[in-house]
Amino acid sequence: MKMLTVDDEQIALSSVKRILRRQGLRNVETCDNGKEAIDLIKQKSYDVVLLDLIMPEVNGLEVLRAGKTARPATEFIILTAMDDVSMAVKAIHLGAYDYLVKPFDGERLFLSIQRAYERKALLSGLPGRASVKGGLQNSEAFSSIITRDLRMKELLSYAAIMARSGNPVLITGKSGTGKELLAHGIHLAGLNPGGPFTAVNVACITETLFEAQFFGHVRGAFTGAAGEHAGYFERTNGGTLFLDEIGELPLHQQAKFLRVLEDKSVTRIGSTEPIAVNVRIVSATNSDLDRACQTGRFRLDLLYRLNSVHIHLPPLRERKEDIPLLASHFLSQASIQHKKNVGGFSSEAMDILLHRDFPGNIREFAQVVDKAVLLCDSDLILPKHLGEERASVALSVRTPCTFKESEERHLAYVLNLTRGNYRQAAEILGVTVRQIQRKVLQLKNDPQWAGFLKTLG
Repeated sequence: MKMLTVDDEQIALSSVKRILRRQGLRNVETCDNGKEAIDLIKQKSYDVVLLDLIMPEVNGLEVLRAGKTARPATEFIILTAMDDVSMAVKAIHLGAYDYLVKPFDGERLFLSIQRAYERKALLSGLPGRASVKGGLQNSEAFSSIITRDLRMKELLSYAAIMARSGNPVLITGKSGTGKELLAHGIHLAGLNPGGPFTAVNVACITETLFEAQFFGHVRGAFTGAAGEHAGYFERTNGGTLFLDEIGELPLHQQAKFLRVLEDKSVTRIGSTEPIAVNVRIVSATNSDLDRACQTGRFRLDLLYRLNSVHIHLPPLRERKEDIPLLASHFLSQASIQHKKNVGGFSSEAMDILLHRDFPGNIREFAQVVDKAVLLCDSDLILPKHLGEERASVALSVRTPCTFKESEERHLAYVLNLTRGNYRQAAEILGVTVRQIQRKVLQLKNDPQWAGFLKTLG
């Protein structure tokens, strides 16, 4: 394998070269500037180029663009201190095979080089290989994820690209953000979408059945083993195994998982014969695996294997732009399921959804809309169907009114925004808490606002 490492820092070049030598890779040239790198790539045929992004004069993206044009068959791996999804997406679009953030593990780098070299060898023997570079083939694989949020679209673009690499993917994010939907999309956008997709919640498997469930067993392996049983790895051969709540994987089982990922084979309980398996691993967690590694609850070497590609899903509170779209989607689903004809949401009801906190994220949001449809006794979802009352005029809607009415509506809007927190409302409005209290006492005597104030407690 012939390689080129490009970085403007001599220390980084020496460090990478030392790591590669330990792995037996000695045919490695180095270059400390982008312009010279482009000339070298045009003159020589490298199998893999390791490329830094931040360099003076000619940066890494410019080298990548020129390098891929001159040598389409050469694989480029980005090594950078920039942990930036948009930059990663841009690099992958330009033809980079992988994107590693410094500091990286030597084994992780070597694994990426191996896979890049295997991909180069595979594509060089296939006609029309240019068709797999760039673009977003199989983007329809993520059609079940509803969004117009730019950040989410960028993440899905990145996921669609990385799905084709076959590398393990670690998805992080709060509960209910759609990690399994994303995992299934990665499977459909991957190299073998027709293979099996098996979703397993690691936390739900008892320790006594753990090995039998994942690795399988032969007849008579233990009391009650009346026949042969294929485990999850074996049953998912040629497909994707989604491991939800991977942080709950028992520590004494982690070494066995690591062995399966390294050897690509499993041995059933009670047998000595290994069974070859080709399984793409996508795992997910809402816990801090880095912290778990520091406290000894999770193996660092296993985390490196699982975290070849990392995608973090934002909570719903950071995707406010998606709430009307999601509300319409779940309303349509619930209306069909419950055989009801609900036309939409009143402006007040939508205002509530936009300002309410959903700690359970999209899963909780869907349940709220479903319940509202069940309770709905009109053509539109109203605040009362969401468990709240609001003034007859939506707080987010401006209509002609007197100064007194405008003041009242703005106070109500801020109180709604702060969920009735007088101190926060006072800070926003630039008044004292005492002034807020006096104004609220006046509003309580007005029937228009009495019901709204009652919902604030």
